[in-house]
Amino acid sequence: MKLEALVGEPWPDYGLLDCGNGRKLERYGRFRFVRPEPQAMWAPAHADWQAPHLRPHAEFVPGSDEEGGGRWNFAEPVPRDGWPLRWHEARFTAQCTPFRHLGFFPDMAPVWAWMRGQLDGHDAPECLNLFGYTGVGTLALASQGVRMVHVDASKKSVEAARANAQLSGLSDAPVRWLIDDAAKFVSREVRRGRRYDGILLDPPKYGRGPEGEIWRLEEDLAPLVADCRRLLDERSRFLFLTVYAVRMSALAIGELVRQAFADLPGTVEAGELGVREEARGLVLPTAIWARWQR
Repeated sequence: MKLEALVGEPWPDYGLLDCGNGRKLERYGRFRFVRPEPQAMWAPAHADWQAPHLRPHAEFVPGSDEEGGGRWNFAEPVPRDGWPLRWHEARFTAQCTPFRHLGFFPDMAPVWAWMRGQLDGHDAPECLNLFGYTGVGTLALASQGVRMVHVDASKKSVEAARANAQLSGLSDAPVRWLIDDAAKFVSREVRRGRRYDGILLDPPKYGRGPEGEIWRLEEDLAPLVADCRRLLDERSRFLFLTVYAVRMSALAIGELVRQAFADLPGTVEAGELGVREEARGLVLPTAIWARWQR
């Protein structure tokens, strides 16, 4: 299986300014942030990130545990309730979260664009966004008239996604916002005989459902992909799977998807997600992915 790279380019409200020595410097709208980045094993382009055009407003300092602990150190004021950004028609709030993220994953931008292309010209498509987080992927499709089902186990994340829909002027868009365990929801959809035209699947390494269900990626991903296959048919357009922060290969998840979709026409591909650095044009890898497409 040939591996491919999907590279996120800078856009007006986001850019990777520089990276190296295990850190990355990014702009989110008018604010700049430094976060840990183990993949940035090289030297940064700029020796001094304190120059006026680079100086960060805040830096995330990781804790000593392996559960994502740490804290933000603020050098300059940043709105604690967040600030608005946009990607094409989708508007959303960026915010410094306790888990080092800023409310969305900018490296997903080429995935959002690819999904829109896959559905172009498709009559009244309906798609499923599993582990949908704050809903930017959902809004990227809903803004094009795609009916969406957005599922996340976190009530806070779904509330943020609904707020982003309102910010985007999409409060009345055909989106079902569901606080649910993704695996259980998909199993019920299979029993109900439901189908979708596309599925975006962005599972965490570890998580808990709203009723305390345990999600472990290495154990639970294969059964979930198999159930997702049962929700797609020969008229469907895609399944896109991303995996972050695990010791797993793009070839491995590509083979998982290939076997699950062996009975459907179409192609399976796999590769890496990355973001292009503005300083030198190099690509910082961020995640692995696999997809099936018609």
